[in-house]
Amino acid sequence: MSITVRPAAEHEVPAAAAVLAEAFADDPVLRAFRPARSNEDRVLVLTDLFTALVRSVPPASRALDVAVEDGRVVGAAFWQAPRPHAGGALAFLRQVPAFLRTLGVGGALRAVRHLGRMDRARPEAPHWYLAEIGVAAVARGRGVGGLLLEHALDRVDGRGEDAYLESSTPQNRRLYRRHGFGDGAPITGLGAARPVSMWRPAATATR
Repeated sequence: MSITVRPAAEHEVPAAAAVLAEAFADDPVLRAFRPARSNEDRVLVLTDLFTALVRSVPPASRALDVAVEDGRVVGAAFWQAPRPHAGGALAFLRQVPAFLRTLGVGGALRAVRHLGRMDRARPEAPHWYLAEIGVAAVARGRGVGGLLLEHALDRVDGRGEDAYLESSTPQNRRLYRRHGFGDGAPITGLGAARPVSMWRPAATATR
């Protein structure tokens, strides 16, 4: 079966979140925010968390792309538009119960501190921010991540805008470099995790 990449419908947010949850279950940065607990279904818990994360950004200020094969979501990429996000505070407040349910009070406070450190590393120049990208285990090794990036970056390039992300593994950084991102500085203060900031200038600025 061929894989199609397209914008997600609103009803597909949980399916996309489930793919991200599977992909990030062992991610070192996420483990710093939300350590694994004994006897829990971590993917199920993280599906709720990623659903809340997506919906904490107003629809007009986000882009959620999905890779679909035979009607099943096998990849997802969640982008945030250049700030400010109109209605962002209200959208976030609506998801606070879900954040508290999945993280607990202590975990939520940890997440706020850690996300604050990552946010301070973001460039001040307007940019599209790749918050999350992941591929289901059944579709890995088939270039799905690259297809998701190409789909989104075509959209970003069409607008003549910059893009930014953080990468926590050397393997992922190689993929991002192939799509025009350059390495920045490591982000510290996240425990054992040391994600690296990566910047991709607008296509018009590279010609």
